[in-house]
Amino acid sequence: MARKPASMYRRLKGQAFTRRQYTGGVPNNRILRYFMGNRKKAEAGGFPVKVVLIADNSCQIQDKALEAARQVANARIRDAAGENYALRMHTYPHQILRENKQATGAGADRVSQGMRQAFGKNVGTAARVQRGQTVISIVTTPENYIVARDALRKANCKFPTPCTIKVTEGSDHLKGLV
Repeated sequence: MARKPASMYRRLKGQAFTRRQYTGGVPNNRILRYFMGNRKKAEAGGFPVKVVLIADNSCQIQDKALEAARQVANARIRDAAGENYALRMHTYPHQILRENKQATGAGADRVSQGMRQAFGKNVGTAARVQRGQTVISIVTTPENYIVARDALRKANCKFPTPCTIKVTEGSDHLKGLV
């Protein structure tokens, strides 16, 4: 099967379609883990700095893009910070993506003249992200702030919308570092 451009599924069109019991054969979720790093220390409040990646526009982010962003951000922060971080994915791909497959090749114009606006088959899942919604967050120590920011910058490259990186907690700890 040919790879489809992400622009086919980027825009928010129509009502959310999430009812899996009515659609046969929804593809599995590609995101392996939603929380990486030192979760116990993060829940206990052991990391003073929180850096978040916020979506600038409303869009749909495919589960493949979310997993790619998670992998690149986790690899970058893990190599530099060791156990002094916790990364969390804040979005879950509920939206089911469908495609009405068309025949290609010789004589396909006669074959594909059938139903217009057909329901289509399930081809993947995506997360509907609203403007200003947090997609990924990293909590860490002030010494690893620059690395966490770089990890989120690399993760931002995987998304179909521009994103903003903000420090939501612990900006007073970063006075001498930035």
